[in-house]
Amino acid sequence: MKKLLIAVSTFAMPFVAMAQAKVNSIWDLFAMASAVLNKLVPFIISLAVVYFIWGVFRYAVAGDEEKKKEAKTQIIWGIVGIFVMVSVWGLVNILQGTFGTAGIQSGRVDQLLPPF
Repeated sequence: MKKLLIAVSTFAMPFVAMAQAKVNSIWDLFAMASAVLNKLVPFIISLAVVYFIWGVFRYAVAGDEEKKKEAKTQIIWGIVGIFVMVSVWGLVNILQGTFGTAGIQSGRVDQLLPPF
């Protein structure tokens, strides 16, 4: 349990550091969350690819049928995970292009609205 707590706190350090950033409004907080998620999505997809490759490796070196069956299951779930993540990411990009928000970076919403 201690090791898990240490690992989680290590990964939470960037969020603690962002707590010291100057946040003037809720939109600044949304922009910071968007920036974190934009960096997190490719990392999670790369973890799914590593999981898939590890399953292929396990299948290649498996000796008995039980280990091969476990490796096949890992390969299938790796492919499903990669497909789902990339599909959702692509769908979001299609919707951004359709509604004209593809060029908009994380920022404040009041900067995007027309002046009154």
